[in-house]
Amino acid sequence: MIDVTQTLLIIVITVLTLLLAVIGIQMIYILRDIRQSVKKANKILEDASVLTAGVRRPIGNIPSIMGGIKAGIEVIRMLRDKDEEGKTRKAS
Repeated sequence: MIDVTQTLLIIVITVLTLLLAVIGIQMIYILRDIRQSVKKANKILEDASVLTAGVRRPIGNIPSIMGGIKAGIEVIRMLRDKDEEGKTRKAS
Protein backbone atom coordinates (compact mmCIF):
# COMPACT_ATOMS: atom_id res chain seq x y z
CA MET A 1 0.00 0.00 0.00
CA ILE A 2 0.95 3.58 -0.50
CA ASP A 3 1.59 5.40 2.72
CA VAL A 4 1.17 9.14 3.37
CA THR A 5 4.77 10.05 2.52
CA GLN A 6 4.57 8.50 -0.94
CA THR A 7 1.21 10.17 -1.62
CA LEU A 8 2.56 13.54 -0.53
CA LEU A 9 5.67 13.05 -2.66
CA ILE A 10 3.55 12.25 -5.74
CA ILE A 11 1.40 15.35 -5.16
CA VAL A 12 4.47 17.59 -4.75
CA ILE A 13 6.11 16.16 -7.89
CA THR A 14 2.88 16.67 -9.86
CA VAL A 15 2.47 20.25 -8.66
CA LEU A 16 6.12 21.07 -9.40
CA THR A 17 5.82 19.52 -12.87
CA LEU A 18 2.74 21.58 -13.63
CA LEU A 19 4.39 24.71 -12.26
CA LEU A 20 7.50 24.18 -14.37
CA ALA A 21 5.34 23.58 -17.45
CA VAL A 22 3.48 26.86 -16.85
CA ILE A 23 6.76 28.71 -16.29
CA GLY A 24 8.15 27.21 -19.51
CA ILE A 25 5.11 28.40 -21.47
CA GLN A 26 5.44 31.87 -19.96
CA MET A 27 9.12 31.94 -20.91
CA ILE A 28 8.16 31.15 -24.51
CA TYR A 29 5.77 34.13 -24.52
CA ILE A 30 8.39 36.39 -22.97
CA LEU A 31 11.02 35.36 -25.51
CA ARG A 32 8.54 35.93 -28.35
CA ASP A 33 7.81 39.44 -27.02
CA ILE A 34 11.52 40.17 -26.71
CA ARG A 35 12.06 39.05 -30.31
CA GLN A 36 9.29 41.36 -31.53
CA SER A 37 10.74 44.26 -29.51
CA VAL A 38 14.19 43.66 -30.98
CA LYS A 39 12.71 43.61 -34.51
CA LYS A 40 10.96 46.94 -33.84
CA ALA A 41 14.14 48.46 -32.40
CA ASN A 42 16.08 47.25 -35.43
CA LYS A 43 13.53 48.85 -37.76
CA ILE A 44 13.75 52.13 -35.84
CA LEU A 45 17.55 52.08 -36.09
CA GLU A 46 17.37 51.39 -39.83
CA ASP A 47 14.96 54.30 -40.28
CA ALA A 48 17.27 56.55 -38.26
CA SER A 49 20.16 55.48 -40.48
CA VAL A 50 18.18 56.41 -43.59
CA LEU A 51 17.27 59.78 -42.07
CA THR A 52 20.84 60.61 -41.13
CA ALA A 53 22.03 59.66 -44.61
CA GLY A 54 19.36 61.93 -46.06
CA VAL A 55 20.51 64.82 -43.88
CA ARG A 56 24.20 64.13 -44.50
CA ARG A 57 23.95 64.57 -48.30
CA PRO A 58 22.59 68.15 -48.25
CA ILE A 59 25.02 69.14 -45.51
CA GLY A 60 27.84 67.82 -47.69
CA ASN A 61 26.74 70.23 -50.42
CA ILE A 62 27.04 73.29 -48.17
CA PRO A 63 30.75 73.92 -48.91
CA SER A 64 30.09 73.97 -52.65
CA ILE A 65 27.12 76.31 -52.12
CA MET A 66 29.30 78.59 -50.00
CA GLY A 67 31.97 78.57 -52.72
CA GLY A 68 29.35 79.60 -55.27
CA ILE A 69 28.13 82.41 -53.04
CA LYS A 70 31.71 83.64 -52.53
CA ALA A 71 32.31 83.59 -56.29
CA GLY A 72 29.07 85.51 -56.84
CA ILE A 73 30.09 88.12 -54.29
CA GLU A 74 33.47 88.50 -55.98
CA VAL A 75 31.78 89.03 -59.36
CA ILE A 76 29.49 91.67 -57.84
CA ARG A 77 32.49 93.42 -56.24
CA MET A 78 34.38 93.40 -59.53
CA LEU A 79 31.39 94.84 -61.39
CA ARG A 80 30.87 97.46 -58.70
CA ASP A 81 34.57 98.43 -58.76
CA LYS A 82 34.48 98.65 -62.56
CA ASP A 83 31.36 100.79 -62.39
CA GLU A 84 33.02 103.09 -59.82
CA GLU A 85 36.13 103.38 -62.04
CA GLY A 86 33.93 104.35 -64.98
CA LYS A 87 32.19 107.04 -62.93
CA THR A 88 35.48 108.49 -61.69
CA ARG A 89 36.88 108.62 -65.25
CA LYS A 90 33.76 110.42 -66.51
CA ALA A 91 33.94 112.89 -63.64
CA SER A 92 37.61 113.75 -64.40
